[in-house]
Amino acid sequence: MLMTSVLIAGFAGAMGQKAVDLVNGMTDFQIVAAFSPQTDRDDPERYNLNDDVQIFNDLVEIPDQAADVWIDFTVPSAVYENVKFALSHGMRPIVGTTGLTDEQEAELKNLAKANQLGGLIAPNFGMSAVLLMKFAKEAAKYFPDVEVIEMHHADKKDAPSGTALSTAKMIAQNRKPHQSNPDEVETLANVRGGDYQGIRIHSVRLPGYIAHEQVLFGGMGEALTIRQDSFDRGSFMSGVKVALQKVASLNELVVGLENIL
Repeated sequence: MLMTSVLIAGFAGAMGQKAVDLVNGMTDFQIVAAFSPQTDRDDPERYNLNDDVQIFNDLVEIPDQAADVWIDFTVPSAVYENVKFALSHGMRPIVGTTGLTDEQEAELKNLAKANQLGGLIAPNFGMSAVLLMKFAKEAAKYFPDVEVIEMHHADKKDAPSGTALSTAKMIAQNRKPHQSNPDEVETLANVRGGDYQGIRIHSVRLPGYIAHEQVLFGGMGEALTIRQDSFDRGSFMSGVKVALQKVASLNELVVGLENIL
């Protein structure tokens, strides 16, 4: 049986370890390499990796076509260079790291096209989060007044979350530019959160949380709240599994898990 080879970037982190467990349990996929700066490369079993898995601490160490697929669960400051490297070296990326700008996504799409490679960038691999974004986009047709609250664990590196920003972008596609209270005055700086085309986004960072989002719509005499909660990082792996099964058939770099379901 022909196996699909996988490199996991950020394998030592919480999400990276979930990805390791997922791929280890899939019969048609095999981890052949792993990447994480400043991680002990002499003890792969500590990270649930087989002895023959190559561990790299620097991008320059990784050879061309080291794997068929590059799974990225690293950090926002590194994800652009990581994905650029993967696409430039013959690997199809599956990216769960947030923090890419619109301009960076556009550049990576062009690079994927130039190298005739497909891949996926997913702000969230959880099915509940994907459905939340889908439902919120539909509701925006009828409720132009909307705010987003996202709540994550205290050590999350970026704010707002990629999911919250993607939610706002999808909502903006389905409503005319609108500001609920254009004349308001902030007596405490930034108390109203971030502003994406009139959609306020609020970020909460607290211990005990994993990943949670609420989209609040308000109308005359009524309100609608859409909420999703991720209580365990393992919940994201169903989406990663779908991405692994479909990435070979993609002929472009796709943004959003909902676009391959």
